[in-house]
Amino acid sequence: MNPADAWIAAHGADLVTWRRRIHMHPELARQEFETTKFVAETLSAAGLSPVVLPSGSGVICDIGPAGPRVALRADMDALPLTEFTGAEYSSTVPGVSHACGHDAHTTVLLATGLALASLDSLPHGVRLIFQPAEEVMPGGALDMVAAGALDSVSQIYALHCDPRLEVGRVGIRVGAITSAADTVELRLDSAGGHTSRPHLTSDLVYALGTVITGLPGLLSRRVDPRTSTVMVWGAVVAGQAPNAIPQKGMLTGTVRTGDHETWALLEPLVQEIVAGVLAPTGVKYEVHYRRGVPPVVNDEHATRRFEAAIRSLGPDALADTAQSGGGEDFSWYLEHVPGAMARLGVWSGVGPQLDIHQPTFDLDERALAVGVRTMTALALGLGDDPAA
Repeated sequence: MNPADAWIAAHGADLVTWRRRIHMHPELARQEFETTKFVAETLSAAGLSPVVLPSGSGVICDIGPAGPRVALRADMDALPLTEFTGAEYSSTVPGVSHACGHDAHTTVLLATGLALASLDSLPHGVRLIFQPAEEVMPGGALDMVAAGALDSVSQIYALHCDPRLEVGRVGIRVGAITSAADTVELRLDSAGGHTSRPHLTSDLVYALGTVITGLPGLLSRRVDPRTSTVMVWGAVVAGQAPNAIPQKGMLTGTVRTGDHETWALLEPLVQEIVAGVLAPTGVKYEVHYRRGVPPVVNDEHATRRFEAAIRSLGPDALADTAQSGGGEDFSWYLEHVPGAMARLGVWSGVGPQLDIHQPTFDLDERALAVGVRTMTALALGLGDDPAA
């Protein structure tokens, strides 16, 4: 029997109630004040001592004995997207919705904390981390680390909703499970001119086209393809008239990689390639390279412990999962302590698999209990020495 089963049997309806409450009242990054208040009050009512960050957004709560602690993390922020699910519990905030499942993450961790608190004793200390601002850069994980969330923590774990997995299944892998995600903004400047006389000026649009194809192509030849590094442009702006070479233009895009060492090399490499590509054009330029988050790289030992917790749910619970090209700021915690992230199946098994970050995203709420059972088993199954 899973140690969370007794709590779920008595309080299972709370999972849906809490999730829908949070879902109906989404809050953007670093504005999760009501969500923070709800989490803190619920933990306090169970006899725990949550600590709210000075900003008023974010909660840390310790359970069990002192000493090396196992941390469990959930993110709380919503996205600036209008919800189109049509659900009775749809967002009541115009232009804001929980389209990434953070309402479920918060609910699962809150219930896990109460399930652990209901036990007579714990073999070691557990820390709950309710994090703000995962969806922005710089993300809230950095705020939590600065606030001491990892003090005395030896390992850290998290779940993330996955609409490609059916409810009852949890996916994990050793190594990179997400990618580093950086942004590139390139601003070009030239004298401009008439399209009948491109030889008398610097052809800014031609230069833009050269970079659009040249940077992704050359980057793919300079970086090991096994690192899953990809550069994609998302926007290009230049000119208005068909017969006028514009004076200014801009490109923006993303660079992603699944390899931590490659991530450290990308900024100077992008600068070098852009300089080489644009040198013959005579166009002036500025490159603004913004580092985002490193890849989430699951520690092997932590992953094996996560796998054991997932297997405790049943013989078919453990699933393989591929590395994602998306970014996740859980990676900042892993810069300090080992840990792992797994993917919680939230697809009902019937109908379309509605992707995250879409206004139609919703989840099968049976996944909430699966998440609580997984995280509770993980917290309790790490052995007598969580520093091992």
